[in-house]
Amino acid sequence: MNTGTVVAIIIAIVVVIVIIVVVAYFGRRRKLDADRTRAIEMREKARADELGAREREAKAARAEADAKQAEVDAERLRREAAERQDDAEAVRMHSNEQARRADEIDPDVRTTPARGAHKAGDDDRTRL
Repeated sequence: MNTGTVVAIIIAIVVVIVIIVVVAYFGRRRKLDADRTRAIEMREKARADELGAREREAKAARAEADAKQAEVDAERLRREAAERQDDAEAVRMHSNEQARRADEIDPDVRTTPARGAHKAGDDDRTRL
């Protein structure tokens, strides 16, 4: 081999090495750019997920508040129902007392301790 061939081989090897270095450099640069883009997308998704999580937390807090309000309403209704039941019982007792007084006043009704008030003229009851 002559020197011209050796120089050409050396130049070819250097060119190939330079091409490999340039390709590796730009390949690495492209990978870094792709990684940056991917990182930006991941951060945007993380922010969107964070916003979604806060929204869900707010909905959960509203649902909890609604549940507590429902408990308060239910307790109020229970108390109201108990008051109405007490009122109904008082009206019933008053009605029974009024009926008893009416039986005491009515001359056609005879009261006995064992049988209570009876109207005169009933077949199975004592007549006056």
